[in-house]
Amino acid sequence: MAEIKRTQKPTIMFEENAQKFNQLVADGKPPNLTCQNLSDLDLRSFNLSTADLRGCYLRGANLNGLDLSGANLDGASIKNAQISGCLFPKNICACEIQLSLQYGTRLRQSGGCD
Repeated sequence: MAEIKRTQKPTIMFEENAQKFNQLVADGKPPNLTCQNLSDLDLRSFNLSTADLRGCYLRGANLNGLDLSGANLDGASIKNAQISGCLFPKNICACEIQLSLQYGTRLRQSGGCD
């Protein structure tokens, strides 16, 4: 398994070009974000509401106020991310979010909380 920390950030995200990204999403051509290194990026202006973020490395990313309710976050890690006001999918338990935020564990979309 490749070490995700060493993968290069996608150019459109690294440049924080939210306008171009959001236009691609609106046109039905969202960039492939699976298993990408999005650590330390300010993603507040990006439309990630239905993004496929499986396996993404979001360490220290600014996710404040984002609607991620329709996003696929299975296997993503959000260690030390800023998540104030962030709306997560219903099928990710609060304990999963807390463990990932604190320890960097991978999120599991379980289909509901116990």
